Amino acid sequence: MSKRVAVLMGGWSAEREVSLDSGAMCTKALQRSGYDVVAIDVQRDMNALLAALDPRPDVVFNALHGRFGEDGTFQGLLDVLQIPYTHSGLLASAVAMDKEIAKRLFVSAGLRCAESVIASREAVLAGDVIPRPYVVKPVNEGSSVGVKIVLDDGGNEPPFEHASWPYGDTVMVERYVPGRELTVSVMGDKALAVTEIQPTEGFYDYEAKYTDGKAVHVVPADVPDEITQESMRQAVVAHEVLGCRGVSRADFRYDDSIKGIDGIFILEVNTQPGMTPLSLVPEQAAHIGMSFDELVSWMVEHAQCDG
Repeated sequence: MSKRVAVLMGGWSAEREVSLDSGAMCTKALQRSGYDVVAIDVQRDMNALLAALDPRPDVVFNALHGRFGEDGTFQGLLDVLQIPYTHSGLLASAVAMDKEIAKRLFVSAGLRCAESVIASREAVLAGDVIPRPYVVKPVNEGSSVGVKIVLDDGGNEPPFEHASWPYGDTVMVERYVPGRELTVSVMGDKALAVTEIQPTEGFYDYEAKYTDGKAVHVVPADVPDEITQESMRQAVVAHEVLGCRGVSRADFRYDDSIKGIDGIFILEVNTQPGMTPLSLVPEQAAHIGMSFDELVSWMVEHAQCDG
């Protein structure tokens, strides 16, 4: 008898549309692989969700992205229900989503991070809280949602309008690291590959991530071998120090004006990377010879819960 898999998708975060795309792709892949699949568009109604999870699935494939999906919230619910689920557990999910706490753990493990401060929204709007150039980020969002780069161009415009910042009262302000965008997927305890992301214009923001033609993915990245090996090592270290399981993806900046591995700076770990046609994890899996269907099936077969 085939496993019954419930695919959670949608939700109500800023990444709802991407989650729907990820969920649809994973649903089709699991059906092709012979699983009994039910797709659930998650709304802000827990009674409806509990009803949709009856009859009880053997596994939940968590294709939710952003807050209330990959920040430990749903992981805790599934732990209570004792239903195994894909990706990381409650604690790793919550810690990885909090950029400041995650950074502290990275530094404790010997990984290099760009210097940053946490400031109030009002302080950021009032003027530069660190020297330019810098990056402002929500403390607990993913997919570059809300990220702005403030360059040293002599202007004094605030990085955002007060009313256009719906991401809380605090902001991470981080030193801008020039150079190249690298990313590494981790599957279990193994790094898959290094991809260089080359936006066609600007930086690798939300639009560039999810719009065809807005970025070029070079896999394997055309970087020195020591950079490849060190990026992969650091991705596994970050995965482990956060307590991740299943699949994660670590994002880096590589300042190639700095000699050797000292130019590698880890930005963050995504505990539930996208699974859309433009997503990086499936692309790296294909690079090592693993099909999308095999990747999704592996994630289901390695699902766990902490209940």
